[in-house]
Amino acid sequence: MADEQVTKARRGPGRPREERVTRAVLDAVVELVTEHGMGALTMDAVAARAGVSKPAMYRRWATKQELILAAAETRIGPLTVPDMGDFRAELRAVLTARMEAYRQPGVSRLLAGVIGSASEAGAEPGAYRDYTARVMSETRHLLARGVARGDVRADVDIAAAATLVAASLVFRMVGEQRLPDQELVDSVVDLIGRAVAAPA
Repeated sequence: MADEQVTKARRGPGRPREERVTRAVLDAVVELVTEHGMGALTMDAVAARAGVSKPAMYRRWATKQELILAAAETRIGPLTVPDMGDFRAELRAVLTARMEAYRQPGVSRLLAGVIGSASEAGAEPGAYRDYTARVMSETRHLLARGVARGDVRADVDIAAAATLVAASLVFRMVGEQRLPDQELVDSVVDLIGRAVAAPA
């Protein structure tokens, strides 16, 4: 997943694909946040850690905000779950994949930084909404597929249910400062599954 997201990172128009530079920069962002927190994340520090020039970085990401989001997407990006014939099984697959991603070194700090930087002066809210929509897209898809299949109630508010699913693991990690685990995944699957289940 990380490889796929890196290759989609923004580049300047007409520039050749330089995978090594892109990967080095995005990895440097995660490493700096892991080691020193978001306060250490400057364009100068990232360029020095990655061994690239600042112009090379700005050709790909015009702002620090874009860079943070691109780095986050290498660790927490869109995913796809096949049709398993059962909403709960599919939801468990999504939550397990997210749990494993959130438990990677530095991801809790990185995601907290993404959330915090969304409220900074000059932040472009549309960029954060777009990123969140991509990350949550598969959960919405599973809910819609469950409705079509008949194991999710037709009157379920899909957007609200998807928010509840995403918020459970994120708040455990950022708000409660605890890594999400399989026990939490199992509880959320049970709670959400019972809440949205179609009548037998």
